[in-house]
Formats: sequence, C-alpha cells, structure tokens
Amino acid sequence: MKKYKIEDNPHKGNKGITRAFRAAINSWNGLIYAFNEESAFRQELGMSLVLIPLAIYLPVTPIEKILLIASVILVLIIELLNSSVEAAIDRISFEVHDLSKRAKDFGSAAVMLALLLCGLTWVIILSGHYL
Repeated sequence: MKKYKIEDNPHKGNKGITRAFRAAINSWNGLIYAFNEESAFRQELGMSLVLIPLAIYLPVTPIEKILLIASVILVLIIELLNSSVEAAIDRISFEVHDLSKRAKDFGSAAVMLALLLCGLTWVIILSGHYL
C-alpha cells in the first residue's frame, strides 16, 4: 500500500491568496447549488431572511441577538452538511441500501435537532422578554 503524501493530491496545490480566492468561489458555488437544488435549504433560507432581521430589530441584549442569529445560521450550516452527505451517497449509487439510508437519516436528524435548538432558543429568549 502506497503511503499518502499531500504532494500527490492535485487539489492541494493552491496556497496563499489563490487558495483563499478559490475557496471563496467554491463556497459561493455551494450556496448556489444548495439554493437551486435543495428545497429544504430554500425554505430555511427564507426563514432566515425573516428571523435574522427580526433578531436585529428586537429589543434584546446583544448576547441574545447573537444567540438568536447563530441558531438560525446553524440550521443553514447543518442543512448544507446534510446535503453534502446526500450528494456523496448519491454519487456512490442511487440503489437503495441500508447504510446509505442510515447516513441520510443521520443527516436529517442533525437538521431536525438544529431546528429544535433554533426554536427553543427563540422561545426561551422571547418568553423571557414578553411573557
């Protein structure tokens, strides 16, 4: 078995500002793919376009604002990770397989927990101010 060396990886040749620039392009492309291909991401992005400005506007402490906004952004992050797992599984095969289903279900569970955390964060913070 040949030992892995980073020099053998054709994707690791960029350094410095070139690497940062290409990483930014790849990140932008990922957001575009997610928006165009993932309805759940579009729904959660729509939710974030309402909740983030609302969090900024609400008369809560700066820490509470950060928690409200971070909980919404976390949902988007977890959704992107879930979509990447699904894309990798689908690249391997579209065939139904127990391990593929398990991997996709784990990703889905992560999104559900992020949504639950977001909802609880909003309820707890807002209930402390308005109830």
